[in-house]
Amino acid sequence: MENRIEKFEDLKIWKEGVNMAVEVYSLLKSCNDFGLRDQIQRSAVSIPSNISEGSDCQSNNEFIRFLKMAKGSCVELRTQLIIANKIYLIENNESLIDRTIILSAMIQKMITYRERIREKGGKVKG
Repeated sequence: MENRIEKFEDLKIWKEGVNMAVEVYSLLKSCNDFGLRDQIQRSAVSIPSNISEGSDCQSNNEFIRFLKMAKGSCVELRTQLIIANKIYLIENNESLIDRTIILSAMIQKMITYRERIREKGGKVKG
């Protein structure tokens, strides 16, 4: 029963996604570039939202689909943070950019794990 995942709030990728979204909102609190700010915030919120939505799906295939959307949002967020850095909208956000790379890799590991389960036709063990 150790390390068993009972709900999406137990997933490390969800926790990191939420932490990242909170940090993005904090960084952009006083940003007046509403278009880019809103797009960055939507991408950040989309990561943990897709993870939680997918985890509640009844099929492994659906969960994989939502994990892929979360990974896409993570890459989108990284691109937007790089642009924001280059136009001096957000300075010193390299740490956050690095975290998107790490989170993307974590999500990919979960996708790979779930795909292996699908290939074996087995059930998910916590």
